[in-house]
Amino acid sequence: MPARRHPRPDWVRSEQLALGDRIAERRRAAGLSQDQLAALMGVERRTVQRYERAVSDPRYADLLLIAQALDVHPADLLPPRD
Repeated sequence: MPARRHPRPDWVRSEQLALGDRIAERRRAAGLSQDQLAALMGVERRTVQRYERAVSDPRYADLLLIAQALDVHPADLLPPRD
């Protein structure tokens, strides 16, 4: 994969980490393990781990599946609007 021409701004990394934290918090609040969330989404546990640790970003379809599995609106996983 080619290197990015311009690095992402620091605020983007902060938002990626915050998204991972929100997913993990809501998963725990729902009483689900990473394995259980992954099963509900139809993905492997390591995919959920990567999202929660902000190693990779969920695609839109996966974000919808996460929200459905956690019984939240997809917007609840995104940063609040000012």
